[in-house]
Amino acid sequence: MLCCISFLFTACKTKPVGPEVKANYPEWAKNAVIYEVNVRQYTPEGTFKAFETHLPRLKELGVDILWFMPIHPIGIVDRKIPDGFTESLGSYYSVKDYKGINPEFGNEADFKALVARAHEMGFKVIIDWVANHSSRDNAWIIDHPDWYVQDSTGKILAPFDWTDVAKLNFENKEMRAAMIDAMKHWITSCDIDGFRCDVAGEVPVDFWDTARVELEKVKPMFMLAENEDHPELCLKAFDANYGWSMHHVMHNVAQGKDSVNKIARQVVKMDSILPKNAFQMNFITNHDENSWNGTAQEKFGAGESAFAVLTYTLPGMPLIYSGQEAGLNHRLKFFTKDSINWALADFSPFYKKLNELKHSNEALWNAPYGGIFEQLKNTEPTKVLSFIREKGKSRVVVFVNLSTEKVTFNLKGSKADGDYKDVFTNADFTLNSSNLNLTLQPWGYWVIEKK
Repeated sequence: MLCCISFLFTACKTKPVGPEVKANYPEWAKNAVIYEVNVRQYTPEGTFKAFETHLPRLKELGVDILWFMPIHPIGIVDRKIPDGFTESLGSYYSVKDYKGINPEFGNEADFKALVARAHEMGFKVIIDWVANHSSRDNAWIIDHPDWYVQDSTGKILAPFDWTDVAKLNFENKEMRAAMIDAMKHWITSCDIDGFRCDVAGEVPVDFWDTARVELEKVKPMFMLAENEDHPELCLKAFDANYGWSMHHVMHNVAQGKDSVNKIARQVVKMDSILPKNAFQMNFITNHDENSWNGTAQEKFGAGESAFAVLTYTLPGMPLIYSGQEAGLNHRLKFFTKDSINWALADFSPFYKKLNELKHSNEALWNAPYGGIFEQLKNTEPTKVLSFIREKGKSRVVVFVNLSTEKVTFNLKGSKADGDYKDVFTNADFTLNSSNLNLTLQPWGYWVIEKK
């Protein structure tokens, strides 16, 4: 694997994918865009039925996979109450009943109707799954205390400092079987299409491997792991994991703490680690980042759109979080009601164009279908990231000015020469590196695809 030392000396390039590599996931995920649904905060009502009214808008936006944050009843015992509040709705990730529905959102019939309507419109639906821990009033604690991790005195332990939940014991075969049975319930009863699995790296890999085999006996699944540290999760069980490191690198670049070149290095690093039939989920925000670490505007400032472009054009599946397409500009409260303001600036045309590009241009499809990442040398390597992705007759070239200064630059080499269409303006352009003089405004970007 080549390492990227400098734009001026070495080209960063991911390894080509051999024809023998096949995806484990359904073909519909090969060029999909995932959308995270925070039901509680999506509408003033915070229900499945209220969210369902947004499906036509999301269809027009062009997203494909609807990922619902946990839909299960939330534990009451030891609920966390945020500072300044006397009550709490609790954490979605404190599951009281793995086969139940949070009454905040409606009932199982409401969810079934929502999934059926989503399927009719062409969406796929995955739900958040919390296998590592349950609430402290889950019936399993009373009926099967041995299904939980205990200390020498028999006290059931919490993972980390998450005092509102209890850690499950994956050495217990009966618990494992019950967990898989609960996962199957949502496939057989509601026809969901996969799972996003919370803190997947805290659960043994062999459990996930077994679960994937059992779930696939019902229908093909798409599986997303909230993890990056254990790429072995993607050998059999998962199709994609989280691009946490890329998110942090992009944030540091936006803050002037990392070099532009580190983005390319991160792409190459993950290409050397991940199995060739797996990929990462790219994002500028999600529920964790928004609620705990800052909005996209706080983290990326004037460069928000530039980094959003990278989440679509670098290898991986792009994520849109609830409200991102409306310029969500505040940190949504996690434990209490805090509805999204949909009357903000509308970024829908911007994301719709990127979604169309992701769908139509094979070069940007997810591994193992898409094109490799190859960095293009340019004369402003500390400010401009330039790269090409190509697969078959499809080619996309990307230029992003990741600085606060207006930049004029040239490419070094003729690799990208050819006739193109500007993705955002549809204008035609001939790229000729021998007499090229490109100018980008601060945080400006230029995305072109081969005609």
